[in-house]
Amino acid sequence: MKILCLGGGPAGLYFAISMKLRNPSHDVTVLERNKANDTFGWGVVLSDDALGRMQRNDPKSTDTIRSHFSYWDDIAVVRGIERSVSGGHGFAGIGRKQMLIILQERARELGVKMQFEAEFKTAEEYRTEYDLVVATDGINSVVRREYAHVFKPDIEQRLVKFVWLGTHQKFDDAFTFIFEKTEWGWFWAHVYQFDDNTATFIVDCMPETWDRAGFATMSKEETAETCRKIFERHLGGHDLMSNAAHLRGSAVWMQFPRVLCERWYNGNVVLMGDAAATGHYSIGSGTRLAFDSAIALADYLHSEPTMEAAFQRYQDERRVEVLRLQSAARNSLEWFEQVERYLDMPMPQFTYSLLTRSQRISHENLRLRDPDWLAESEDWYQAKEGGKPGRKPMFAPFRLRDMTLKNRIVMSPMAQYKAVDGCPTDWHFVHYAERAKGGAGLIYTEMTCVSAEGRITPGCPGLYAPEHEAAWKRLADFIHAETTAKLCIQIGHSGRKGSTCVPWEGGIDAPLAKGDWPTMAASAIPYKPANAAPKAMDRADMDKVKAEFVAATEMAARAGVDMIEMHAAHGYLLATFISPVTNKRTDDYGGSLENRMRYPLEVFAAMRAAWPAAKPISVRISAHDWIDGGVTPDEAVEIARMFRAAGVDIIDVSSGQTDPAEKPVYGRMFQTPFSDRIKNEAGIATMTVGNISDYDQVNGILMAGRADLVCLARMHLADPYWTLHAAVAQGDQESDWPASYKGGRDLMFRLRERQQEQIRA
Repeated sequence: MKILCLGGGPAGLYFAISMKLRNPSHDVTVLERNKANDTFGWGVVLSDDALGRMQRNDPKSTDTIRSHFSYWDDIAVVRGIERSVSGGHGFAGIGRKQMLIILQERARELGVKMQFEAEFKTAEEYRTEYDLVVATDGINSVVRREYAHVFKPDIEQRLVKFVWLGTHQKFDDAFTFIFEKTEWGWFWAHVYQFDDNTATFIVDCMPETWDRAGFATMSKEETAETCRKIFERHLGGHDLMSNAAHLRGSAVWMQFPRVLCERWYNGNVVLMGDAAATGHYSIGSGTRLAFDSAIALADYLHSEPTMEAAFQRYQDERRVEVLRLQSAARNSLEWFEQVERYLDMPMPQFTYSLLTRSQRISHENLRLRDPDWLAESEDWYQAKEGGKPGRKPMFAPFRLRDMTLKNRIVMSPMAQYKAVDGCPTDWHFVHYAERAKGGAGLIYTEMTCVSAEGRITPGCPGLYAPEHEAAWKRLADFIHAETTAKLCIQIGHSGRKGSTCVPWEGGIDAPLAKGDWPTMAASAIPYKPANAAPKAMDRADMDKVKAEFVAATEMAARAGVDMIEMHAAHGYLLATFISPVTNKRTDDYGGSLENRMRYPLEVFAAMRAAWPAAKPISVRISAHDWIDGGVTPDEAVEIARMFRAAGVDIIDVSSGQTDPAEKPVYGRMFQTPFSDRIKNEAGIATMTVGNISDYDQVNGILMAGRADLVCLARMHLADPYWTLHAAVAQGDQESDWPASYKGGRDLMFRLRERQQEQIRA
């Protein structure tokens, strides 16, 4: 094949090498606009797994690259005068210029033609001259722009301003993150050694800080000097240097563009490296993506029957890996965009949050990397929360007013649809009692309705009749007598989502065929076209429903439960006031957020007045409606602040279910970022919910300060004893088992010990 690589960076050179290795008869040319030794940036980071693939592909160039590496195992986090170091991370750095020299020498040795200081023609012209044209022309690819109508690039410019500098100060003991507060705001640096004399020093800040510092009018030299002064205490008298000779003034600062193309090839033209998709320097993925893509495409061009088939496989398979890395990169760069939210955290928690920011490193993965550091951090967490050293974060106690939970695990509310005329049955008693025996610190009931008309379905329980109160009291008495769990009743009103079928009888949200009842909401908007339009509540309706919430609160107090929650999420009645999607009122209860919050806050104030002062109240909110014009995560922070000011003790952070037109983005722990933001910006305790399935995730959420309590739903449906089983799996012998079940506990620990002995053997 006659092959042209447009761009002489890592992607183009390594693809040229890979093709010649597979077939020396290929005629491969690399065109590069810059001189052979020109490069922007300083160092490149590669992980052990990336080096392993390179070693299998071309041992010779990989061995040469390895011989020039600076290796480090530790990550150091420095904030002002505080420093925290964790080990076991396994990175290697090399100067970008040195790496290009090595790749150029290897390419030349294999017979690749290289032309530097070469101006590109259009790809349309080249595609007739060559069998294959590979666009490796970087993040600002002209080829991608030329065929934008085919490649359909999605380019998103991120917030953080950054400048790529270097220094002769030594940072050879660790990859170092440095955070410094100035009169203009916070600056932070990503620093790593890449040869005996030089380290990369990438400086970041938010645009507002950049503006206040006056970088817009500074020369390149003034920028470097200002950054040197900011980080002076860490530089040992050394300067910060820029090698971006082609840039002037404030142009040395950039904002990272996240690039992903819908299509990666057009005829015999194919994109590679940053031209196709970008990683992010905060997780060091860009060069890795380039090398991996070069290896993959070279393989496919020699294994697939046609070039079209090779391109299609390359696009399909590499996109999966790119999306995975871009997800991690997005998590990482969003953490840095929001870093000021975390900078007041105690150092152990701040460091933990930074290390786990991409979600590629989990709690137990950190234990494998540096068990001593993690154990010290876990003990710090326990000490902070009044727990015992040696236990995992999920087993730390938690206090709200006079209620103390033995651990951080909450059985999330889950509708059972088993009530009769609003009354809980033996099903509910067994369901909740069994999970209280199973070790969770806090047991939540499903939404318990304040009136018959406030039910979702005929199978939903209530708290509006004496027999309801008696049934809930029976459950509370059992839980308090036989377990150490606490009980919370979630109190709500279905609003426009009421008068529907039990799901397994008519389908979710399907209207009742008979026995239906009228519904009400903030505005007269039906939930679905098949559902009846609710009545838009007038003042009399609002007073009546508020009184029903108070009556239910008083019943819960007499039943002896430990905590109540006001349900103001998921499109139910109170939530219809909060969301602009469902609130179209023109009176004092519609329009602005303050107006939309007026009625939920009235109801909460009445509930708080009726509830014992020593006992806590939670509120569940939908922190994201997942629909244009709905509640956003920004607004959710303000909603939480309003509830905090009203006396709410903890926010139960959920999302969605406001309107059927929603488009949620699911994933593991997908709602935890909302909890994180509310906890750390609104300054109130939170519970997080949503696709949390194992103790590793639970411990990570808690240690990183993303929530105070963690709610699990389906895992508790599958295993009533989830918490006790998680305790055994983690070797925790402090968890409280029912006395009658301790023989089972002892058996599980013996089985665990045998398994560990087999692993050690």
